[in-house]
Parts: sequence; structure tokens; C-alpha cells
Amino acid sequence: MKIYKAACYCRLSQDDVNDGTSVSITTQMAVAKEFCKENKFQIVDYYCDDGYTGTNFVEVR
Repeated sequence: MKIYKAACYCRLSQDDVNDGTSVSITTQMAVAKEFCKENKFQIVDYYCDDGYTGTNFVEVR
């Protein structure tokens, strides 16, 4: 059986106003983890932009 590798991307919900790690990020991570488990994907990493948007990111060179 072939095992696929996956990186999971979670992004901040504008409706979520909690401090720290937002509930929406935590929920998205749980959903992604369950999906990968059910479909035999090995999660390599999670990428989350909690607190960052296209209007406040810092370009790294």
C-alpha cells in the first residue's frame, strides 16, 4: 500500500476574535488530521497563518 505525505495549511478566520491560537485554527488542524488519517496520508507538517493576513505579513528576503 502506498502512503502519501501531506502538509496541512490552516488559515485565520476573520470571524474568530480569540486571543492566542484561534479556535478556528485548532478546529482546522483537527479536521485535517482526521481527513489524513481516514485517507492514509502521513502528515509532514502543519502551516498556519494564525494572526497574519495578506495585509500585515512581512516579506522575508
